[in-house]
Amino acid sequence: MPSLKDLKNRIASVKATQKITKAMKMVAAAKLRRAQEAAEAARPYSQRMSAVLANIANAVTDADGAPALMTGTGKDQVHLLVVCTADRGLCGGFNSQISRFARDHARKLTAEGKTVKIFTVGKKGYDSLRREFLPLIVERKELRDVKRVAFENADSIGKRIIEMYEAGEFDVCTLFYSEFKSVISQVPTAQQLIPASAGEAVAEDAAHAGAVYEYEPDPASILEDLIPRNISVQIFRALLENVAGEMGAKMSAMDNATRNAGEMINKLTLSYNRQRQAQITKELIEIISGAEAL
Repeated sequence: MPSLKDLKNRIASVKATQKITKAMKMVAAAKLRRAQEAAEAARPYSQRMSAVLANIANAVTDADGAPALMTGTGKDQVHLLVVCTADRGLCGGFNSQISRFARDHARKLTAEGKTVKIFTVGKKGYDSLRREFLPLIVERKELRDVKRVAFENADSIGKRIIEMYEAGEFDVCTLFYSEFKSVISQVPTAQQLIPASAGEAVAEDAAHAGAVYEYEPDPASILEDLIPRNISVQIFRALLENVAGEMGAKMSAMDNATRNAGEMINKLTLSYNRQRQAQITKELIEIISGAEAL
């Protein structure tokens, strides 16, 4: 049984931890609002970018004239998995959910006889995947020193992926991240980047129904410039979604930690009071017994 001093020291330690978790919760809550606004603001642009890409791609009638980033290599033997996670922990199962999702996809591809390569963005994703897939990790990038994610960070990642594709290092590229839904809900998501999916063209409204568009220069030339930019835009959106999801998960995790610390303090205080009362009672009995013996 721990002594009164041990219990007192432990209570003080848990109280100090509770102050830290409460402060981290407040910091995460303050950052969450800004991160959520940034993620929600990036969604319309990303969606519209994909829509414009689809509309222009539908105008390309000659498949031989389409960019290589859209047509692909004609094979799907080598897959590059770009796994985006956070650089810091203390955010519940946020990082592990993304890593598990990517790990299951890698195992599935390996079972099908495909070659898998991994590009990790974020320290936690690398730490999680290297235990099983260290030989498959060909690139890693950390954004620990970046205070606020900017488009330049995503653009550098996108350019590196395109360089690897042009060098013939992979056939298909898939992006893994967590889409922010709410503070308690972040959904692991996979999105194919290369070959670029044209998707479906946006339905025209009544005012522009039946309109014929002329592209200057030709659609293939526009796609040559638009597809690399779209890849960077999709990566940028994924990074913003991750930041919002990380802050939401961290706020929820720190709130639970603060509550658990409060419950532990109550239990330790109860044990401390009971043991202190038992010790006082024992001392009184010894005093009374000594007095009666005299």
